[in-house]
Amino acid sequence: MTTTKNERTVTVIGAGSMGAALSRAFISNGFSVTVWNRNQSKLQALTALGASAAADITAAIKASNVIVICVSDYKVSRNILEANGVAATLKGKTLIQLSTGTPKDARAMDAWAKEQGAYCLNGDIMAWPRQMGTQEATISVSGAAATYQEQENVLRALAGNLQYLGSEPGASGAFFHAVLAYLAGSWIGFCHGALICENEGLRAEDLGTLLEQISGILGAELRHMGQVIQHDRFTNPESTVKTTGEDLQLLVQQAEEAGISKELPAFAARLFKRAIDAGYDQEEHAAIIKVMRKDS
Repeated sequence: MTTTKNERTVTVIGAGSMGAALSRAFISNGFSVTVWNRNQSKLQALTALGASAAADITAAIKASNVIVICVSDYKVSRNILEANGVAATLKGKTLIQLSTGTPKDARAMDAWAKEQGAYCLNGDIMAWPRQMGTQEATISVSGAAATYQEQENVLRALAGNLQYLGSEPGASGAFFHAVLAYLAGSWIGFCHGALICENEGLRAEDLGTLLEQISGILGAELRHMGQVIQHDRFTNPESTVKTTGEDLQLLVQQAEEAGISKELPAFAARLFKRAIDAGYDQEEHAAIIKVMRKDS
């Protein structure tokens, strides 16, 4: 491998809101940064901070042994890297892929990089652009352990919380999508809660404050649910599928009475009703995963 733990030179491909944030984090941490983007005008703010703009993608890759790519998705990444003459410049380089993609995308990228004689890490950013380069930022990474160890210092310039998830290339992507599934539910749930507040003349920001105040309890509940599912410990619950299902029926009733959208509570109530009908009514509410596993 051509990189060393002390190397402070990196190329960043992509200058969207997140790609630019990565470049700024590297610059603020003393790295020599080369940047490239299809829209070259987006590079001006980064060169003003000290980055060097590459004239083309080939020059960008040749400038550093570590290539960090953060564009919209893996398809765009492959289009960039598979352009005429580009792939040949990757030999001996380390490609850190931080674009969004599925586990299958990550496995394909890892295999393709190896075919080019390159090393590859697939990572996922779990932070907002404003958090990059801080202790608040989390990046999960999967790929060969030796490559991760070699590039750990590069990644730590971007995120205080690094999660190495093992050598299987798709592991990071799988966890990212698992987290996204949780976030999607929580975002929709919060908006429904805000709708209830609006309808009752209450303040949505007060709901946000309340949830922040009980975030420790919610975090502990998430950890508990993970343990319950992992170890098949659905018996002796503090709250049952039946109890939660009844509460959700009341949430549907509340929406109907208030004349607001019942799309979310109706969906949730149906799912818990399926679990009750399947005989899981006296188990932990996490037991709904048993009926979800049966969906095609």
